[in-house]
Amino acid sequence: MRALRTVDNKSDPCGGRYIYVHNLPPRFNEDMLKECKSLSMWTNMCKFTTNAGLGPPLENVEGVFSDTGWYATNQFAVDVIFGNRMKQYECLTNDSSLAAAIFVPFYAGFDIARYLWGYNVSTRDAASLALVDWLMKRPEWRIMGGKDHFLVGGRITWDFRRLTDQESDWGNKLLFLPAARNMSMLVVESSPWHGNDFGIPYPTYFHPAKDAEVFAWQNRMRKLERKYLFCFAGAPRPGNRKSIRGQIIDQCRNSKVCKLLECDFGESKCHSPSSIMQMFQSSLFCLQPPGDSFTRRSAFDSMLAGCIPVFFHPGSAYAQYTWHLPKNYSQYSVLIAEDDIRRNVSIEQQLKTISAEKVMEMREAVINLIPRVIYADPRSKLETLKDAFDIAVQAVINKVTKLRKDMVEGRKDDFIEELSWKYALLEEGQYIGPHEWDPFFAKRNKDGEPDTDSSSAEAAKNSWKSEQRQHS
Repeated sequence: MRALRTVDNKSDPCGGRYIYVHNLPPRFNEDMLKECKSLSMWTNMCKFTTNAGLGPPLENVEGVFSDTGWYATNQFAVDVIFGNRMKQYECLTNDSSLAAAIFVPFYAGFDIARYLWGYNVSTRDAASLALVDWLMKRPEWRIMGGKDHFLVGGRITWDFRRLTDQESDWGNKLLFLPAARNMSMLVVESSPWHGNDFGIPYPTYFHPAKDAEVFAWQNRMRKLERKYLFCFAGAPRPGNRKSIRGQIIDQCRNSKVCKLLECDFGESKCHSPSSIMQMFQSSLFCLQPPGDSFTRRSAFDSMLAGCIPVFFHPGSAYAQYTWHLPKNYSQYSVLIAEDDIRRNVSIEQQLKTISAEKVMEMREAVINLIPRVIYADPRSKLETLKDAFDIAVQAVINKVTKLRKDMVEGRKDDFIEELSWKYALLEEGQYIGPHEWDPFFAKRNKDGEPDTDSSSAEAAKNSWKSEQRQHS
């Protein structure tokens, strides 16, 4: 039986870093890819699951991309990309007693995506229930009760957090299952109030196979002339009275230094990766307001283009991607509170107050972050750079190592959900007192869930619909 410790053999470069991967029955992963046409009500996902999950290659007709490493990647394809990257991980082991953490290659996002519309709760929950039943019978599970296990669901957390068994409720209940509460689940948008999910970047279009491809792209982004002060690609949310999208679009439309791409369900340049990336590459700042939920794939596409993101809610990045982005958000981004926009504060004037020297520093910080927010080609491996996958795996190992040590030493988890959104922002052991962002995260409903659009079933449905307008 495996001891409650991480093997730390200093003569072994993989000591303390081994990952054991469960050999799941194919119904939990590969069989879904064989039925790729049924993975989405709106999109034929078959083309997006090609090339190890990267999708079809993008041709560099307009010279916006580099000649290699660019793909039409679906924003919800992380399940497959991450799983295939794991096959290239340098410290895999078949001996679970050596493992620092255990990976569960369940395509959780693809599983729920195929049943979100028109299926009863039993169908939506079936694979999740079968998975935890399979895992709990494994000897590897019993060592830590699953606390050393992790899996990936390339969708927003609210798709996995159905509160009731009413047919009208949204999603499945994977993340509310007792067994899943012990595991770590990596999602593209996590909950600020729960301890079993963690935010990882949405996939961009760039998946380099070599360090040199990354360095060349970074140098190219440094040299670009950017003729717009700021830009926005997106659609308004007229049905959402809390949304500031309408005000942002109006401000951009009325500014001579803003580039606007308005998105809708019809044909639009917003559906063209080259149009989007070209706009980001020509702008100093890229506006990233919440849409149907706190987060946007667009934030990572803009950073890839060396464009400084402007956020309007700390839940859009700062309380989400704490493994991948610096705690000091002012190094690489700007925060303008949503309420300021509602009070007609000028975005243009706010951005113009930032000195040219500071803009250069922030832009360089964004460009330096590029390796951390992209997923390298799963069929190869970067030589020295750490990408989003590498950082996420190491963060999971660190988390499990600490849990294992706490279990050995008899320390109990003092996780307090009401305060949890700010845990990752503070140093370990620091007193959690008042924080300037508390008002952004304080709203709760009668069920104890966050009372925001991002957590409602309606918002999750809207997010699902917006797959057709990936940048909106």
